[in-house]
Amino acid sequence: MSNILEMHNITKEFSGVKALNNVTFTVESGEIHALVGENGAGKSTLMKVLSGVYPFGEYSGDIVYKGKTSQFDGIKSSEKEGIVIIHQELAMVPFMSIADNIFLGNEQAKRGVIDKQLTLEKVKHLMDIVGLKENPETLVANIGVGKQQLVEIAKAFSKEVKLLILDEPTASLNEADSENLLKLLLQFKQQGITSIIISHKLNEVIEVSDHVTIIRDGQTVETISKNKNEITENRIIKGMVGRSLENRYPEHISKIGNDYLEVRNWSVYHPLRANVKVVDNVNFYVKKGEIIGFAGLMGAGRTELAKSIFGKSYGLNISGEIIKDGVEINIKNTKDAIKNGFAYVTEDRKGDGLILIDDIMHNISIASLENISKNSVIDKNKEIQQAKNYQKKLNIKSNNIFQNVESLSGGNQQKVILSRWIATEPDVLFLDEPTRGIDVGSKYEIYKIIQELSDQGKSVIVLSSELPELLGICNRIYTMNEGKLTGEFDIENANQEKLMEYMTLKV
Repeated sequence: MSNILEMHNITKEFSGVKALNNVTFTVESGEIHALVGENGAGKSTLMKVLSGVYPFGEYSGDIVYKGKTSQFDGIKSSEKEGIVIIHQELAMVPFMSIADNIFLGNEQAKRGVIDKQLTLEKVKHLMDIVGLKENPETLVANIGVGKQQLVEIAKAFSKEVKLLILDEPTASLNEADSENLLKLLLQFKQQGITSIIISHKLNEVIEVSDHVTIIRDGQTVETISKNKNEITENRIIKGMVGRSLENRYPEHISKIGNDYLEVRNWSVYHPLRANVKVVDNVNFYVKKGEIIGFAGLMGAGRTELAKSIFGKSYGLNISGEIIKDGVEINIKNTKDAIKNGFAYVTEDRKGDGLILIDDIMHNISIASLENISKNSVIDKNKEIQQAKNYQKKLNIKSNNIFQNVESLSGGNQQKVILSRWIATEPDVLFLDEPTRGIDVGSKYEIYKIIQELSDQGKSVIVLSSELPELLGICNRIYTMNEGKLTGEFDIENANQEKLMEYMTLKV
């Protein structure tokens, strides 16, 4: 089989630091090729070089595409050749329709006027290709993340894609949507379309990939072929982290105390559709030093539950009781929540969590300014020392605390936002998808941080779409479906099959 792509000796530097160092990467025509590595290994940087995000002249080395040396000067020039990249953060305009999003920047016009009829005809064809059964006039804001991913792929097909690059395409998807997307990639392969997939979900990589290329510290480690070698998770992990990782979850003996937080009869209505109840009469408790989990499919109400408890930062007509350490408390807003010892680490660290254009220090201190201030004046020395302490304690890999968080890897960004909320000295932490889009090595470090917090007597509540993660770190697990609690399991009595059964249970 001929090669559609060859990248030779690609080197890319940022401020004198080599993000890529003589990387060689070859992709065969019509295959699915996985690119794996730890956060910060250089995977996304390599794909940005290929797609022209980092144009010719900003890197050294050669790109040979379809047998010709290519020098892309931007996204538009690579897309003209059929190379389309779909980034982890979807580039959707939420209050525009599916049709308008698909042809955004590529509008179907006659004599300078958008042809609505032509647009709809082409959109319906593209939606059929990706299996998206929605009204093209539907606003993107009103469809789930899984369907938004299909809109992005349909947009790629509108550009006559030959080489499709997907950066963490299933990071935000539930198991059903992930499986549908993987099936779609296999269908594209049958049609002769080549795909490059960047993913930390190694089971998915093994399921669909013909070759797996491992990158570590900006250099190519090896490429494994499904035909010649046995592609296993252990082999991939060893290549990624430079060592075997026998246990994905740190061993831990919990020190669980008395009941600490109890939530009674908690109900929440949708902020825009006031007649839709998204959390329905939920009751749960968590003890001191306990790690509990909430499992549920997308739309089950986990995030809505956590955010509404955390200072009513989501929803309308919120009702119910919060009992903390035996005393009922009334939390009116997020400031109240922080004062009462609550913290919430969002599932969307880039959209809702971090200030990407600001540095590590300010991102850590922003929620705990009262602890480093006197008479409403910030003590700069305390702020610097606090950031340095957390940089060391959570092993945040960076040049210094004044580095912008935008330039950090996903795992280190997650450690920054964890540092922010740990700095508030909370009693109760809600961790919403704490390891989304993070490699196995960084996940292990974050699991250890979660366990250390529980050892300090803090009550930790983990919301995760990864059932093995909940089973690996939690003491108890609640299941949710359509805003209601459907089950509660001690970890000894829980397994993936049982959790999935209750996650789909109608009550």
